[in-house]
Order: sequence, then structure tokens, then C-alpha cells
Amino acid sequence: MASINAATRRIGPKVHTAPGAPAATINKALQLQRLLNACMLWEDNFYIDGESVAAAIQKLVHETPAEKCADLAIKARTEQKLRHAPLLVVREMARASKAHKALVADTLFAVIQRPDEITEFLAIYWKDGKQPISAQVKKGLGRAYNKFSEYQLAKWNKDKDIKLRDVAFLTHVKAKDKDQGELIAKLVNKDHVPVATKSGFKVANKYRGLAKKFVTLATPDTWEVALSGGEDKKATFTRMLNEGTLGAIAVLKNLRNMTQAGVSNSVIKSGLATMRTERVLPFRFITAAKYAPQFETDLEQAMFRCLENLPKLGGRTGVIIDVSGSMGGKVSGKSELGRVDAAACIAMLLREVCDDIVVYCTAGNDGTEIHKTEMIPSRRGFALRDLINQSKNRLGGGGIFLTQVMDYVRKHEQGDFERIIVITDEQDCDHNPARAASKANTFGAHNYLINIANERNGIGYRKWHHIDGFSEAVISYIFAEEGQSLNSADED
Repeated sequence: MASINAATRRIGPKVHTAPGAPAATINKALQLQRLLNACMLWEDNFYIDGESVAAAIQKLVHETPAEKCADLAIKARTEQKLRHAPLLVVREMARASKAHKALVADTLFAVIQRPDEITEFLAIYWKDGKQPISAQVKKGLGRAYNKFSEYQLAKWNKDKDIKLRDVAFLTHVKAKDKDQGELIAKLVNKDHVPVATKSGFKVANKYRGLAKKFVTLATPDTWEVALSGGEDKKATFTRMLNEGTLGAIAVLKNLRNMTQAGVSNSVIKSGLATMRTERVLPFRFITAAKYAPQFETDLEQAMFRCLENLPKLGGRTGVIIDVSGSMGGKVSGKSELGRVDAAACIAMLLREVCDDIVVYCTAGNDGTEIHKTEMIPSRRGFALRDLINQSKNRLGGGGIFLTQVMDYVRKHEQGDFERIIVITDEQDCDHNPARAASKANTFGAHNYLINIANERNGIGYRKWHHIDGFSEAVISYIFAEEGQSLNSADED
């Protein structure tokens, strides 16, 4: 999720980054956007713990206009691919103002993209204690059942404390048509009575009495179902790779499992070569390569396939990557992805879409408050990731000093830049007011600052197009800002 931010009039006391340097004062909606869009909910970050993030999001929902809350929640789910944080926003809307409550059903319906998010929302709703479900929540959850196929409902029909069957009864689901009504009847059929469907079946609000007329949902052919049913791991993965029925994310997540189970390298490589990659982000390949380095070449080729049809950004592009100490932390407490890895993912994307690109890495010394910056070769794929990671030790490990690094790059570069893109967690460490981040030289025709963390305060506003998050949405935003579509290469 991304937006252009105009200069914001200072309100209240001055704010600072976690290391104590001056930060930008922004309005409540932008604060909510900032915390939300790079948020792995309830997981700790480098400077701020997960519970504090959740509490801050909840408070800001009440202080942000209802329409903006709804928009941020939907975009965080559909563009940033976040799951829990958008649900928390909607949950808080359900106990905020009258205007917030009025938008809950539609927002919840839009945010729920997988069946298990129906039960996950109710778990969040009851996190502070079990209570009656509001009418708007019932309406949104009930409508969400109509989004899903039999395969999807069966795949996510887990035996947990809150079950899809339970929520169907609690919300009095109204099926959109006869076929969907029969699926819901199968979902709630607890008795497994295989009685033929009557041709005169009518969609109804309640399915308890109808459930016995239908068999249960068909068992989905997934690796989880097969292994939980006792099938041999090697045989299961081999079969599904050969059939092409194992999704790309499942392949990437299970490379180490497959190897340990004895699946042949040739079968795994064939699966990597044929899996569909158009919706897979580069960080998935980076994470997979950490655990299965023997397949790095194959993973790189698969990653290039997912990037090969992207259109190009013309003109000269300068990319500046923060490799400071805090960027060495994880994007969240439980994540396998480091902040530098997230920055490398965006840089790898940019390397493929920019016609002419120069890449710098920067850090410095927190004691002297002097930056250290170097240009690195703009190589492709994992080679670029490796160069970014290798620069960390050479550049000192201190924080980013934005004004200094922008002056340095301007001095060492000749000619004009169409765009400057800084990838950082925004935790500037320069306490000198004369070198405050707000004074940074923005010398591109377009100047973007991509924030890949959800620390409370940051620096990239006013003179910058500020973007929060680390999905492909940040690249989409740059294309949109410059009058292009990220999908334009496929539109001929």
C-alpha cells in the first residue's frame, strides 16, 4: 500500500526516530498506514514490540476517519498481502464510532481472502473475552462464505477451537445461490450421511436441518491432507511434483522436507522449472535458498521467470539501500526474512524493471555520526543480494544518515536522475539539526522512500513519495506515479 504525502503541518510535540534523530510529524491516518503496511501483527520488531504495535493500531483506528480505515485495511490485505493486521483494523472499527461500524460488513467482506480468515477474525474479535457478535460483523462474515469453492472450504476446514461450521451457524449464512447453499450444507454436515441431494433444494438461512441430506465436502488433494492421512512423504511429494499439483509456495516452503524425504533432485528441479511463478515475490526465493542452497541456480531461474514480463522504467535510477545495524534485524519476531533481505528483494525487482540503474549501500558510525556509503555493481538476482549483504560489514553497522548519503551520491554522480529510491527502516541517527533528514537533497525528478519496517516514527515525508511495505505493491506504486501500469507488458 502506498500514497503520496503532502507536507503536514506540525501538530503537537516534536517526534524522533528510535535512535533519537528528528523524525517527521504526520497525521493520524498516515501513522496508521505506517504501522499497518509492514506489520506482522503481534511479532516484535527491532525497536518496537508486537503488542505495542497492535495497541497503537487499535488506538489510531479510533482517531482516523472511517473511510480511510476501511481503505487502509483493504489495501493492506489485497496489495501488501498482509493477513492479521487488516483483520485487527476491522475488529477495532466494530467498536469505534457509528461511521466506523457502518462500514464493517463491506470492509470485512473485502478483507477476507481465504476461508480460514473467517475463523481468524472471530478469534481476534474474542481476544479480549467472548462477547456477542455485532450485526455488521455477522453480515460481513456470512457474505464471505460465498467467495469460496468446495476445494477452498475443504482445505481450510480445520479442527480448531473456532470452526467454519460454528461461524456458519453463528452468522446465519445466506448462500448466494443453490450451488453455494449445497456447499455450505456439506460444510456443516457433521454426521457424514451420504444422502442424495433433492432437486427442490432451496437456499436457506440455517443449514442444521438440511446438513444430513448431503455428503461432506470432498477431501482436497493437498500435501498436508496426504501426509496427515499417513501417505508416504517421498511418494506424495514426487507424485504432486510430477502432476504439477503442488503450488509454487508449497514447493518453495518444502524444499528441505523433500530433500530429507529422499525426493530425487531431478524431480525437484523439474518442479521448480515448471511451477507457476507469476504471483510469487522474490523474498520467497531468497528464503527458500537459505534452506536449500543446492537449488539456488534453479530458484534464481524460477525467480527470473516471475519478473521477465515486467515493463521498464525509463531514464536513470539511483537506488540507495540502508544496511545499518537495525536493518540486520528481522522484519518481525517470527519471520525468516531479514530487513536487509526485504530491501534486497525490492532492489532485485528494481534491477529488472529499470533501464539504467546505479546501486549504493549505506550505513555509518553512530559514535561519530558520519555516514559510510559505497556503490556496488548492479548485478542480477542472488548476486545482487549477496553484494548487498557483504556490504554490511564494510560500512560500519551504524544507522542511516540520510542527508549525508544524499549529498554523497549527488557529488559522485554525473547527469540527471529520473528517480531516486531509498530503501530503509527510516531510523536516521543524525542528531545534528543542520543535517536533519528533512534537509536531504532530493535531486531526482521523482524521489521515493520505501519503508520496510513499522517503527513508530520515520523520516521520509514532505519532499518524498513515501511508500510503506515490501511487496510488489511498492513497484506498482512507482509505475502508477509515473503514469504506467506494472501490467502494461501483458496488455498488448
